[in-house]
Amino acid sequence: MIAERRYPIGAELREDGCAFRLWAPERDRVDLVLDDHDHPMEREDDGYFSLAVAGVKEGALYHFRLDGGEALFADPASRRQPEGPTGPSMVVNAHSFVWQDAGWTGVVRDGQVVYEMHIGTFTPEGTWAAAAKMLPRLQEVGVTVVEMMPVNEFDGAFGWGYDGVLPFAPTRLYGSPDDLKAFIDTAHSLGIGVILDVVYNHFGPGHRFKDFSRFYFSQGPANEWGEAINFDGENSGPVREFFIANAAYWIEEFHFDGLRIDAIQALIDKTRPHIVGEISRACRRAGKGRAIYIVGENEPQEARLVKPLEEGGDGLDSLWNDDFHHSAKVALTGRNEAYLHDHRGAPQEFIAAAKYGYLFQGQRHDWQDYRRGSPSLDLKPSHFIHFLQNHDQIANSAKGLRMSSLASPPRIRAMTALLMLGPQTPMLFQGQEFGAATNFHYFADQPHSDTKALVRNGRSDFLSQFPSIRDPEIKAGLADPCDRATFESSRLDWSEWEKNISARALHADLVSLRRGQPAFRSAADDRRVDGSVLSTNAFFLRFFADESAGDLLLLLNFGADLPVTSVPDPLFAAPAGCEWSLLWSSEWSRYGGTGQRPIDLMDRFLLSADSALVFAGKPERPRSRRDAAGVKVWQDQITF
Repeated sequence: MIAERRYPIGAELREDGCAFRLWAPERDRVDLVLDDHDHPMEREDDGYFSLAVAGVKEGALYHFRLDGGEALFADPASRRQPEGPTGPSMVVNAHSFVWQDAGWTGVVRDGQVVYEMHIGTFTPEGTWAAAAKMLPRLQEVGVTVVEMMPVNEFDGAFGWGYDGVLPFAPTRLYGSPDDLKAFIDTAHSLGIGVILDVVYNHFGPGHRFKDFSRFYFSQGPANEWGEAINFDGENSGPVREFFIANAAYWIEEFHFDGLRIDAIQALIDKTRPHIVGEISRACRRAGKGRAIYIVGENEPQEARLVKPLEEGGDGLDSLWNDDFHHSAKVALTGRNEAYLHDHRGAPQEFIAAAKYGYLFQGQRHDWQDYRRGSPSLDLKPSHFIHFLQNHDQIANSAKGLRMSSLASPPRIRAMTALLMLGPQTPMLFQGQEFGAATNFHYFADQPHSDTKALVRNGRSDFLSQFPSIRDPEIKAGLADPCDRATFESSRLDWSEWEKNISARALHADLVSLRRGQPAFRSAADDRRVDGSVLSTNAFFLRFFADESAGDLLLLLNFGADLPVTSVPDPLFAAPAGCEWSLLWSSEWSRYGGTGQRPIDLMDRFLLSADSALVFAGKPERPRSRRDAAGVKVWQDQITF
């Protein structure tokens, strides 16, 4: 074993050269191929091979040769692949970049506004350097955390990144490792954190891990993306070590502020602590005092993931909440096909989501014909991330249409208010903040024809759960995920940033309102929110402040104009000595609205169709009251 390694695998520069180490327990011999020469590596007792070579410098290219064969292999823990995943690995200097973020303290769970970004389509150039130039625009809107879709090396010239083949190597498609560091450094200078989406449930097409050891893979059933990773079977120790090191590497070496762990349900591990808990612990150690923010995606909705490690949980900070998205999409579009089946977009769903996050916490789920979720009534709102759009949900459609193409602008504005002012952490998908109209498709370049067919057929089969997409005409027109045109059509059109000023103003004002009002802030931390149904399509949420005079009322209507005579619910009553006064409206012309009619909640009022209104308590004004005769006349008039 080579002493003083930072990570258990990979190539690490030393003052006198470079130390190489990899795991290949079923190989008798491994040679490091460097400068066209084979250098036999020393076999260790636990299946690792290691070698230190003097004189090796940054930029050196190398391969591995296994058991004297002709084939040459990239390092499974390669830090850079300048010629792609099948080319030579490159020795990098982990300490050459000069960071400027010494004062950065990291990202805590509360108070964030998250922004999901795919580097390849975020700008016309599709690079980290180009994306960094756009960060001031995100700061202007109020984004505090960028969630970067996977960036590890993958096969092909374009893709989402979820089919990675070399987990330690930032893809050459977006620039150099130092370009990625510069992006994060720039973000930190603007007060924006950056977390990385990582995939630890499978390797993508073109990987070579099985050549190094079959023990990388579970002997159990495959998951829906491929062979499952071996986290609890024979020889799983070094596999766990590999992924734990990878998680820590992104935090320590690139100054990422955390991770978003993809499809945790596919990380099968019967041991405790679970691999997710070990990853969580390792990331926080790697932060070296910085606050680290770790998010999970988990289809079964397991609350234990955000429980503390000492209580048997896995120590994550937050979880994506698909339930909110599903209800919102149904309310916006009126359609609940396929996995949207159990959602009605009804007011009570949004009230429950605001109070409790997940809607399914162990009760029966009709689409799956089984219980879904686990009890999580004790979780805080900030344990959940809510969204109207993300990469999956936009692409899981026939044409990759965004909400702006599926629903009316007034209804989208109202739903955006619910997203941005609700107590859970809001997340935007790239371009949402300026009402981007560009589609976002599933795209995955595959160099081999047989893999292309698998990808195309797999995508078509998945979308067939939507009855409307089974229409032969629609199915025949599905975008080909392996066609570069599908990728190119998914790029953001930044000219829309200048055109759609009203959408930008809407998001920026809502973020400002969320941060500026103590009642909105406290609701996210202490679940100080409640609500009630007004009609089939309308409801309200009340946000409680430390001083009752600071309470806020959010009225939402996702239907037609609603006349309201009275609301027999104490939550609707203004604080003592106060009356409700309009603070904000989604129908203001600043946001492209048609105008907000005068509204007085102490009188009969009309809640406009597809609108959201925020009311704050103001000192009550003197009001005249009908005398007894006047009351009798009034009562006769309204009695039928």
